[in-house]
Amino acid sequence: MTDVLIVGAGPTGLTLACDLARRGTGVRIVDKSPGHPRSSRAKGPDPRSLEVLEDLGVVEAVLAAGWAPLPMRKYRDGAAVTDTDPYAGSAPTPDAPYDRGRLIAQWRLEEILRDRLAGLGVAVETGTEVVGITDDGTSVTAALADGSRAGARYVVGCDGAHSRVRTLLGIPFEGETDEERLMVCGDVEITPGVLDRGVWHQWFDEDGAVMLCPVPGTRAGWWYQSGPERDARGRALAPSPDGFRRLFARHTRLPAAHLTSATLLSTYRVNVRMADRYRVGRVLLAGDAAHVHAVAGGLGMNTGIQDAHNLGWKLAQVLRGRAGAALLDTYEEERLPVAARTLDLTSQRLRATLEAIRQPGGGLEAAVAPSVAGPHPGYRWSSLARPGGRGRVRSGDRAPDAPCADAATGAPTRLFHAFAGPHLTVLGFGPGSERVLREAAAFHGDAVRTFRVYGPGTAAPLPGALHDRDGHARRAYGVEGDAVVVVRPDNHVGLIADAADDGAVRRYLAALDGSREPEPMRGAGMVDGTPKG
Repeated sequence: MTDVLIVGAGPTGLTLACDLARRGTGVRIVDKSPGHPRSSRAKGPDPRSLEVLEDLGVVEAVLAAGWAPLPMRKYRDGAAVTDTDPYAGSAPTPDAPYDRGRLIAQWRLEEILRDRLAGLGVAVETGTEVVGITDDGTSVTAALADGSRAGARYVVGCDGAHSRVRTLLGIPFEGETDEERLMVCGDVEITPGVLDRGVWHQWFDEDGAVMLCPVPGTRAGWWYQSGPERDARGRALAPSPDGFRRLFARHTRLPAAHLTSATLLSTYRVNVRMADRYRVGRVLLAGDAAHVHAVAGGLGMNTGIQDAHNLGWKLAQVLRGRAGAALLDTYEEERLPVAARTLDLTSQRLRATLEAIRQPGGGLEAAVAPSVAGPHPGYRWSSLARPGGRGRVRSGDRAPDAPCADAATGAPTRLFHAFAGPHLTVLGFGPGSERVLREAAAFHGDAVRTFRVYGPGTAAPLPGALHDRDGHARRAYGVEGDAVVVVRPDNHVGLIADAADDGAVRRYLAALDGSREPEPMRGAGMVDGTPKG
């Protein structure tokens, strides 16, 4: 029996598997597909997902394999009208290192995550379909299509909008499908040199549209999206390579033969649906299995990745006996409202985009602007959030980054480096925080890493500490005087407290990591996210 059986090996399932495996949790991940899909599909991680991928140790590979978002070139009647860059004027800030997402084919992102997972000793089992689930209250048994059974302490369905796991649980998937609002999609190849691969081409005409975005890492590959062909009675036709060529030629005014291949064709209908609960006993849902929404803004895959990052540490803490099963209730408590907000936001952005393209020069910029794809608003409503803090950052918010220096070497580092890994982080500002940091390290050992943050003007900070030379960390968290900040394993602020209120810190850490006997002191932690020992 394994600790967690993950059903579905897309970005959501792979993120969860990587997060659990690095925590030493036993993981089995299965997918019913006979092989790993090569579809480009989702266009890539947004800024918050890049932060998650950095925490998992794969962001450098993702950045190297992908591109920054491209300017959008809009056409009318075959002629270029305008180029628009939704991110013009945007730049990283000390507290947010990623001001825009990354274009990368979904298959390539999945490949990077599978490589990371393999390095943790776990391989995806393809051609393995779950057809039944039995939860006896202490474990779950999954019946597989080949007649075998798989036992696990918990099961997580990451198996997409048509989730078998959700269906087996009997969880309603309430919402609506707009059968009239259709789009056909696929991966196509265009004769090299015909179209500039430095822009996202968008032809919007009175009688339809074609959008072509180059796929990074390919010589001639493009994401293709368009309205469907229709018959004489106005009924939408199924997508086909010849149909794609006809639509391509009609809107681009280029010879149809330049679209040399079209694969992985599909019809997209606007689905806005959400599960009314994310957990039934020992079985949970994440990603598209729990929510689907309009494509505008590219938030589908990203919402799933962030579901997984929220859930992983909570499952691990419960499985290790460091927290009660009630901690798993906070997964739905925190992520279901985010999904509801995403459904509303994407529907709103879709309406705005459809209105924009009526005018020459209008395009998809309204759907992918930084205001849509930026870091999510956090979980201030959560039962894990605690009162405290006087600045713009509160308990439940995404934990800001800040450039610092390693106090021992003077080498540049960042708060995100301190947070990276499967642990809680405690930051201490001011000399009054030192006793709280020592106590947290003694009682929680490697489950918690503590960092004394020294401010500007400090001549000789202690080794193992962070030197906030320019005051970015203190400003980011809005702390004054002596204070303590607890950062959750998913890089959200758990608590901001006065350093004198050591009881509040002690109680909060106990809620997430249990009350423990003192352990031998192990120093103030590392600044590079490397596990001790």
